[in-house]
Amino acid sequence: MNNRALAVSDHWSAEQQSMIDDIVEGLSQPQKSLPSKYFYDEAGSRLFDEITELPEYYPTRTEATIMTSNAASIASALGEGVLLVEYGSGSSVKTRVLLDNLSNMAAYVPVDISGDYLLNVAADLRTSYPEINVLPVVADFTQPFDLPDRSSSESRIITYFPGSTIGNFTRDDARRILKQMTAVAGPGGGVLIGVDLLKGRQTLRAAYNDSAGVTAQFNLNMLRRFNCEIGTDFQLNRFRHEAIFNEEESRIEMHLYSLDGQSVCVDDQLFRFEPGESILTEYSHKYAPDSFARLAGEAGLKTRQVWTDANSLFSVQYLEPA
Repeated sequence: MNNRALAVSDHWSAEQQSMIDDIVEGLSQPQKSLPSKYFYDEAGSRLFDEITELPEYYPTRTEATIMTSNAASIASALGEGVLLVEYGSGSSVKTRVLLDNLSNMAAYVPVDISGDYLLNVAADLRTSYPEINVLPVVADFTQPFDLPDRSSSESRIITYFPGSTIGNFTRDDARRILKQMTAVAGPGGGVLIGVDLLKGRQTLRAAYNDSAGVTAQFNLNMLRRFNCEIGTDFQLNRFRHEAIFNEEESRIEMHLYSLDGQSVCVDDQLFRFEPGESILTEYSHKYAPDSFARLAGEAGLKTRQVWTDANSLFSVQYLEPA
């Protein structure tokens, strides 16, 4: 290791160095990009909560309506005595509909990468549901992880992935995660997942380009976070947010466009932006029912039941290993 590399590794924490490496890798691509996982610092999480309340942003409230309106039907499809494993559980707010309606649950296993937050949520759930064994797992759900030891291995495993998070992955990565969920569920288990449906371009564009500009603040906040945490020099007023719909890939793409020619320093590396050049910060794939069924089939899953809202904006789907 040379002296400069040693100095850098001593200067930054492991988390900061990982952030720097991710940014450098992303900005070195022909289409500059930044990982969407960096949206969610404290300010970003607060802004996303605001987004879910916006009139244009339909996914969160639509999924909640589907879950509450079909709670009995969903519980019947999942069956009794299940071990529920939730990917990216966060606050577990949506999960309470299931915890309220599933009978004789073997356990609830929330999986999230934010350890302290996860343990606090688990403690609250134990208070609210003393009859349910809550077994939190701190892990990156995009990678294989071990289920906690439990008294009975006879329970039926249901993996649960709410929201439209599956849409944030490329189709190859989505297929890989679905395969992993299938493996965790096992031959007698199942997968319950939220899937945002393909719809008119105007509805999609409005949902990610809201009139109040909250999504723009959310997108730009990632740059502010980098400035604060690792000393980059992004000038937020020289970038603008815009979400576009990529028709060929059936996905919304969130971009930050450079308003002029400029350079940004990341640690000791300089990145040049041409006027109008963009940073891609997030994908959000939208699926027609048959296209998601094909993707699930490639992961070894067969669609058993689909619940949607009256306008077919969103779906909650139950799948089983084929």
